[in-house]
Amino acid sequence: MKAVNPYLNFNGNTEEAFNFYKSVFGGEFATIMRFGDTPGCENMPETEKNGIMHVALPMGSSILMGTDVPKSMEQVKFGTNSSITIDAESREEAKRLFDGLAAGGKIGMPMDDMFWGAYYGMLTDKFGVQWMINFDTRNS
Repeated sequence: MKAVNPYLNFNGNTEEAFNFYKSVFGGEFATIMRFGDTPGCENMPETEKNGIMHVALPMGSSILMGTDVPKSMEQVKFGTNSSITIDAESREEAKRLFDGLAAGGKIGMPMDDMFWGAYYGMLTDKFGVQWMINFDTRNS
């Protein structure tokens, strides 16, 4: 297996969410495509043509990807069935990423030293996406 990359679906606010993620993680979008610029979407309602068909934000050796779900499809219902886990390279990076993602969101477990040898925290960002930030203190 080469890689596993998370793909997030949003109800019309993908661009806002990914600009937020870019502000936290840095980097530039590898790809950003809008429905209106895509073959086969000519009959899409004008109000949805500016929506994001595909966006890709490189993050280390992974890529965070996403899309807007057109109103003609079943809309996203955020739940508690998945989280994105980030393994940070340092305690400082873990804290910076956690604080950035927590802006406007809800902290489930603040960053702290854990019994299993990690500096770890959990949160749900302002877009309803759950994140777990981990730094393995045993290998530092």
